[in-house]
Amino acid sequence: MRPLALGVTLGAALLLAACGDAPAPESAPKPEAAPVRTVPAESVRVTDAVRAVGVLAPRDELRLSFKVGGVIETMAVEAGDSVKAGQTLAVLKRAEVDAAVSQATEGVEKARRDLERARQLRADEVATQEQVEDLTTAYNVARADLQAAQFNARFARIEAPSDGVVLQRLARASELVQGGQPVLVLGSTDSGWIVRVGLADRDAVRVNLGDTAAIAFDAFPGRPFEGRVTRIGSSADPFTGTFEVEIEVAPGDARFARGLVAKVEIALQGAANGSAQTVVPVAALVEANGPAATVYVLDAAEGVARRRQVTVGPIVGERVVIVAGLEPGEQVVTDGAAWLTDGRAVRVVGGPADAPG
Repeated sequence: MRPLALGVTLGAALLLAACGDAPAPESAPKPEAAPVRTVPAESVRVTDAVRAVGVLAPRDELRLSFKVGGVIETMAVEAGDSVKAGQTLAVLKRAEVDAAVSQATEGVEKARRDLERARQLRADEVATQEQVEDLTTAYNVARADLQAAQFNARFARIEAPSDGVVLQRLARASELVQGGQPVLVLGSTDSGWIVRVGLADRDAVRVNLGDTAAIAFDAFPGRPFEGRVTRIGSSADPFTGTFEVEIEVAPGDARFARGLVAKVEIALQGAANGSAQTVVPVAALVEANGPAATVYVLDAAEGVARRRQVTVGPIVGERVVIVAGLEPGEQVVTDGAAWLTDGRAVRVVGGPADAPG
C-alpha cells in the first residue's frame, strides 16, 4: 500500500507543478471606440413662443337662406363679390308668396265681416254672446295668419346683413329651394378677420387670451402682420386631438381672402423672452421623461462619453433648451448617442472636437 500512496502523491505534485508553469490566459480585448458626432452646447437668446400653421377666415361666416321655399328668380352675386349692408343678394319668384298674402288678406276681411254681423245680431238679441266671442277669435287668428304671410313675403328676398364678401354661392337662378336651405355663405368683414390654428395640449395650456402673435402669409412675402389671441378652445377636436385657437389679425391695406395659409408665432406672456439660454439639438436627447432627460457629453481627455442627467425646457425649432445640467461649450453627442453606455470609448468623426482613437 505504501508504494501506491507514494506514487499518487508524486503524480499530484507533478500535476500541480505543470499547472503552475502554464502561461496565464490573455486579457479580453478592449471594445473598439464608437464613431460619433458631437456639437457644442450653445448659449443663445431664446424667445419662448408657440409656432403653428393656420388658415385665414372672416370672424363671422353667415349662411343665408330664404324663410320659405320656392323657385329662385335672381342671384345677384357671385363668389368673391364684395357687398354692402342692405344690398339685395337673391330673390324668389313671388307668385306663390304674393298669393299667400292675398289669401290671408281675404281671410281677414271675411272674418271682420262675420264679426261685425254677429255683433249686430247680438244687439238685436238674435246671436248669442258665445257666437260673438268665437267670431272674435276667428278674426284674431286671421289677422295673425296675415302677419305671418307678410313676414314670409319680406324674407322671400335675401339682403346682406352687413358689409362682407360672398364666400360661396350654393344655388342658382331657377332652382327650387326649401325654406331654411342655405343658398349663400357671407363672410362679414365688419367683425374682422381671424386665423384659426390647432395646438397640441402642451402648447394650448401655455397660451393665454391677449397673447400677441407675429403672422406671415406666403401670399404677402416679406410683410409681417400683428395679431392677438382672442379665443382658446376648451375641448379638443375629436378627430385631430388639437385645441382650436383664434388669432385676430388686421388686414391693413392687404386684400385678404378666406383660406390664405398663415404661419403664426405666439409670444407667451410672462416668459423671459430674449434671455440667453443653453440649447442643444433635439437629437442629442437619448431619454426624456417630462423635464428630466439624458445626454452624452464628450470627455475629450479620456476619449469617452459620459452619461449626463439634464433638465430640459421648451423646444425651439430643432433645438431644446437645457435649463440645468449642462454648460455652454460642452460637447454633446448627437449621431450615435443612442448606442452608447456611460464611459464608452468614442471616436469623433466629422465633429468639431477630436477624441483619441
